[in-house]
Amino acid sequence: MPETVETTVPVRRVTVSTERPFDDVVAAVYAGLGRVPDFRGLVKEWRASPDGAHFEAAVAALAGSSGLIEFLSLDLGAALTARDPERGRRLVRIIAGNPVTMSKMTATVADAGSYAPVTILIAERTDGGVPIGATLSYDRVASAIAPYASAEASAVATSLDDAVVGLLHQAAGATVSET
Repeated sequence: MPETVETTVPVRRVTVSTERPFDDVVAAVYAGLGRVPDFRGLVKEWRASPDGAHFEAAVAALAGSSGLIEFLSLDLGAALTARDPERGRRLVRIIAGNPVTMSKMTATVADAGSYAPVTILIAERTDGGVPIGATLSYDRVASAIAPYASAEASAVATSLDDAVVGLLHQAAGATVSET
């Protein structure tokens, strides 16, 4: 019979708020990500890499200025607005990562694969239905894998967190508040 174990995993969330328009913020996040038209084909290419060095070079060539590659984007706002127009809003979830970073974390902590790739959530902020900016949210991977006590995986996760939070701040522009 399978054994089930539940673990409490504390996660630190970074929330960056800005007065920049939602569309500008989304565009700025995408500008910092590597974007590929055929992700499935790319994965096949990566699997065919003759060695780790070739794989790392192939990933690096496609990563954006943040070191990350977009894997998937979900328009959560469209679903919310379709189901409940009065409470609808613009809301985008971007799944992004770097397979080299993920492999370095999961080499010592397999469960780190639950947190990579990462999610960047961008929500439009409104006041009485009038757009007033955007909020970017991100859950720090280092906090999620801390219970596994791997210095090696934690160092990689901290570097990943720094890259993502840097991207959020860059996308938010000059008027930023972080909680």
